[in-house]
Amino acid sequence: MVKFIGEYTGKLDDKGRVVLPAAFKSVMPAYEDMKFVLKKDIFVDCLEMYTYTEWTRQSEEVKSKLNFFNRKHAEFWREYMRNRAMVEPDSKIGRITIPRQLLESIGVNKEVVFAGNDHKIEIWAKEKYATSSIPGEDFSALADIISEIG
Repeated sequence: MVKFIGEYTGKLDDKGRVVLPAAFKSVMPAYEDMKFVLKKDIFVDCLEMYTYTEWTRQSEEVKSKLNFFNRKHAEFWREYMRNRAMVEPDSKIGRITIPRQLLESIGVNKEVVFAGNDHKIEIWAKEKYATSSIPGEDFSALADIISEIG
């Protein structure tokens, strides 16, 4: 499984293209296509970017929990699959084109932050990323709660 680590900024051009950080491209296995799936995060204003392999694994896991003869499950799946995009870096400089509707959904103006988040990459409006971190004490409290669960 590919692991994405680090934070990198990028500037969008007028067509919504941005260069995928070289550090993220370098961890992709040679045998795997450089195809990614983009979607809006459910909880915060960022995009989630998964390798196609990871996206397939996760969507199959979600789908396995659903009964498509149950209306609520079918509605959930439809919404879950809405506003997705497949992107692939171009062969010249590794630019990806992010659809305008996805950029608008997270409030991007010109600059983005690519944040490696282990199995996925988060793409944030630069301004929002700067204000998204949790204060140290709150993070410590969350760590305490989570450590009690396991």
